[in-house]
Formats: sequence, C-alpha cells, structure tokens
Amino acid sequence: MSSHAKAAAQFIKNTERTAWHDQALFFVRQKRDNVAKNIDEWEVLRTKASQIKEHTVSNLEHYLTTFEKNAKANGIQVHWASDADEHNKIVAEIIENHKAKKLVKSKSMLTEECELNHFLEENGTEVVETDLGERIMQFLKLPPSHIVLPAIHVKRQEVAEIFNKEIHTDANNSDPAYLTQAARMHLREKFIEADISMTGVNFAVAEEGAFVVCTNEGNADMGTSFANVHIASMGIEKLVPNYESLGIFTRLLARSATGQPITTYTAHYKKPAKGKEIHIILVDNNRTEILKDKDHSNMLKCIRCGACMNTCPVYRRTGGYSYSYFIPGPLGINLSMLKEPKKHSGNVSACSLCYSCSNVCPAKIDLAEQIYKWRQDLDKYGEADPMKKMVVKGMKKVMGSPGLFYAAIKSGRLINHMPRFMVYNGLNDWGKGREMPVIALKTFNEMWKKGEVRSNESSKNK
Repeated sequence: MSSHAKAAAQFIKNTERTAWHDQALFFVRQKRDNVAKNIDEWEVLRTKASQIKEHTVSNLEHYLTTFEKNAKANGIQVHWASDADEHNKIVAEIIENHKAKKLVKSKSMLTEECELNHFLEENGTEVVETDLGERIMQFLKLPPSHIVLPAIHVKRQEVAEIFNKEIHTDANNSDPAYLTQAARMHLREKFIEADISMTGVNFAVAEEGAFVVCTNEGNADMGTSFANVHIASMGIEKLVPNYESLGIFTRLLARSATGQPITTYTAHYKKPAKGKEIHIILVDNNRTEILKDKDHSNMLKCIRCGACMNTCPVYRRTGGYSYSYFIPGPLGINLSMLKEPKKHSGNVSACSLCYSCSNVCPAKIDLAEQIYKWRQDLDKYGEADPMKKMVVKGMKKVMGSPGLFYAAIKSGRLINHMPRFMVYNGLNDWGKGREMPVIALKTFNEMWKKGEVRSNESSKNK
C-alpha cells in the first residue's frame, strides 16, 4: 500500500466528512464550469495563457532582467534567492534592519514552500496569517489543505471551538457572520500593530516592473496600507510580459479558482508611497531545474488557481493531508516528484487518470499526462510496487494468449458463486467499500459467433 493510500485510509474513516469534503469541492468545480460557459472565448483564453507562459518561461532570463531593471527604476528593492534558505535569510535581514518584531502576512504558497513562518518564529518574530482560512490553520498549527481554500476541510462548528480557545468568542455560536466579524476585529488589531507586511505575488509584469496580488478578503491591501515596509515573495515563473498579457490571466484566475468573474481585490504594486519601502524577492528554489526537464517543464505555467484539486476525484475524497507534499492534488503530485521523487513517489498512486485536471487547467498544463510519465519512471527510482509489477507481467502473459485469456474468464465466473467471506477479505482492495461486478455468463466474442449480437449495419438491413 502506498504512503498516500495509508494516509487516505485515515481520512475516509469519517464517511460523513469525506462526503461533505467531496461535495464542497465539486460545488466549486461546478461554479467554475458555469462561469466558463458564459465566456464564448474561454478556450481561446486558455490557449493564449498557455502560449504566453510557454514564451515567458522560454525567455525567462530576458524577462527577469527586464523586470528587475524596471522595478528598480520604480523604487522597488529587488533581491534574488537561489533557494528557500536564502529567501528566509533575506526576509530575516530586512526585518532585522528595521528592528521589527511583528509581521502580518497574506496567503503565499511560496512562503509555505520555504517554511518561512517556522524560521521567523524561531528567530523571535511574531508572524500573523491574515487570510481567514490561513489564520484558522495557524491556530491549529497545521499547514493548509488546499492552496486557495486552506481550511476547506474544517467545519464552522470546529471554527467556533478554535476561535473560542484563541480569541475568546462564544463556543456555541458558529454563525459565519459572527465568526467573520470576530476574526475581522481580531486581525484589525494585528494590522495596526504590525511593523512589516508580507505578501506573495500572483503575477509580475516585466515591462512595467510592477506586480499584482489577488485576494478576496482585502487582507493584503490592509497589511500593505498600514505597515511602512512591504516584502513580496515571488517565484521566478510568475512573470508575464505586459499588461495586455496580465488581462488574460486575471480573466482566468478567479473563474478557475472559485467560480468568480474576478477576485474582489486585485492590487497593483508599482512604486512605494513616500516614506515606505517595497522589497521583492525573486526565488528560484529548483525552478530553473524544472525548466530543463522537457517532460515536466510545463509545470512552470501554473497560476496556482487550485482548479485541478477541485475537480480531482481522489483529492476530493481523501483530503489534503493524505499527500506527503505541502501542495496536494494533481499539482502537488507533479511538483513533489520534481522536488524529491524517491521521497514523494507514494503520491503518484493518488490519480485515477481521469484527465479532468488537464481539462480544467486554465494554462492547459498536461497534469494527468505528466503523472502517467512519473508512473513509468517509478521502476527507475526503485519505487515500483513489486506486487503490481508481478500482476502486470501476469496480465501481459494472459492477454497475449487467447487460450489463457478465455480460460481466465471461465475461471473468473466462479466468483459469482463463491461465499461472500471468500470474496470480500483483506486481499481484495476493490471490495473495500464497493461491490464486485457480476461476471457475464457469456463473452461478447461468444455471443457474436452465435449470432446473438448484430452490428448496426446488419440491423439497418433487416
């Protein structure tokens, strides 16, 4: 059993939560479908987004140097980080230079990737996540279980209990309006007290030396309005050439992520206000290595919308913590294998190859196709399941011999008459939670030879 399967078994023990999690995420997927249908040029936008990303990452050095030049001209301080450690040290140095102690932060998967919060807290900086879902997860001391909906697996009754413990609300009041207002008042104090604000970057515009942060809660705007210092962490793949290109991505992002026409707040940062500073950290952390990988370089097109997770039947039914990487779902499977294939190979089994992730990706990333390629490489990494290898060899032999194939079918019909305890046991993974199909008494081939089925053409001629 793979590492994912073992972790998933714990999640699905709670059948009520499993069903609720599945339905909640598929509801978001349906919202995405509904808004996409209202855009006649939806597929054209997806194609253009894919082409723009292909062009940008293929000319990454040019666009990075262009962005750096224009950002510096705008008064933004540009830093370069080769890996997570360097990124964290740069942030810590900026904090130290300003003798800061309190930092407010909007949602950023890059800082999760770099494990920044833990690093800063160990060095005496108070870090407050200001996205509501992220703040809930911070109270729980857990990472997000979804890249856009970090607390999607937590019910509002549980949030009421958490808030009662952390900010002294009424434990019996789980009304969303009450909880949201309590969080707003709690966070407002943090915004006012903060020395430094930190955000991620959704898109950076090379020709303008500007960057964009998209939120639905306005927390990034609040943080950067109060604090005099704004630090933005950006993966080097987040570049687009110009504002015309940006318009395509802003039309796709929210529709793909949550089924909205656009995020509630789309904040553009181009130059610091008088008396304030903006620092942007351009982070590699294995991205140039991904660029060299011809089979998987398409992963650099990702705009982190989470649509692949919302549609994935495996993720929806097993939850984010069933994966060994901090990003779950189809996106996380591919990124984790690019990071440490031996460590994360257990995630590769968490895919039904339904290709739904590839079909909804706004940048047309071939997510499922890449997962299939990783499966073919498992033996190379010494991670292929010995039992599966044996079964495949056996199937190859049976499928290659008509005599063995039809003998196997006849033998298989015995299962229709076997006692239930002999069919449903620990050796039958399929039978865990599902009924075995009844094997037909005759094969299609037998029925065809006996004239019991007719082709469409034969039926028309009768």
